[in-house]
Amino acid sequence: MKAIILGAVNTPLNITELPMPEAKEGEKRIRIRYAALNHRDVWISKGQYAAIVTPVVPGSDGCGTDGEGNEVIINPGLHFGDDPRAQSAGFAIVGMPGQGTLAEYVTVPAGKVYPKPAHLTMEQAAAIPLAGLTAYRALFVRGGYRPGDRVLVTGIGGGVALFAMQFALACGSEVWVTSSSDEKIARATAMGAKGGANYRNDDWHKAWAAQKLGFDVVVDGAAGPGFSKLLSLCNPGARVAVYGGTAGKIDGISPQLLFWKQITVAGSTMGSDQDFDDMLALVNEKRIVPVVSRVFEMEQAQEAFDYMGDGRQFGKPVIRIA
Repeated sequence: MKAIILGAVNTPLNITELPMPEAKEGEKRIRIRYAALNHRDVWISKGQYAAIVTPVVPGSDGCGTDGEGNEVIINPGLHFGDDPRAQSAGFAIVGMPGQGTLAEYVTVPAGKVYPKPAHLTMEQAAAIPLAGLTAYRALFVRGGYRPGDRVLVTGIGGGVALFAMQFALACGSEVWVTSSSDEKIARATAMGAKGGANYRNDDWHKAWAAQKLGFDVVVDGAAGPGFSKLLSLCNPGARVAVYGGTAGKIDGISPQLLFWKQITVAGSTMGSDQDFDDMLALVNEKRIVPVVSRVFEMEQAQEAFDYMGDGRQFGKPVIRIA
């Protein structure tokens, strides 16, 4: 079978022939048709991820067909464990150290295979799993979203951020966004966001504070020096779910701000099987359509990784596995 291989960190991706994987007892072999990229894949390729093992077939998201020809998607979270509060020590993600979805075939536990949402194309469905699960847990489980909450989503344009915005909008909430790109803010508002701010302006939060614009839930994937600005915009009793740290360590936070407003800051990573079930049910019920930024061919894999690494995407880059 054809597969996209990362031979070593900081080296170009290559297409090579690998033996067909054999499904063990309790597993299914899936013929992948489309696979979506996540920042995790880019970080692994650059050596910016823990416990990297190479060579490896990257990719955590995939949509394809099972042995009976059914169109399916894959839940990439493995061994979350029985405690819904946090993942187990054995937690793993499809695509490293095991083989990922950037190949013609992959084997996964049978319980991780779900019917493709009927209202979506295969390339759209491929964009759901990792980002959709991460966004769902951050917004609903760790962020404690309730109907009527006003929601702030940072870094709009990324897959998780867009899903968080779409989920909250689908539930009828008012959503505001931030980004370093005015174009991405405009695209988010065209999708239903109430408004946005460019965080490259150091005082972006002051205009919102002057309008007494406060938030009940904040979904953030950056952290970093600007995190205190998010807290300053929180309503009393707000919940802040942090699923990433692309801007670095958090500093400069006043504890008085936290305890006086009784703000809850919660970390969030991926999600449980129950979270995946609930997320997919929401996608089906609300007929949510993931945003596919661009579709690449297998031969363009390195271009797709560079495209995502440069932050040019609005939505999910998807690779057609032909």
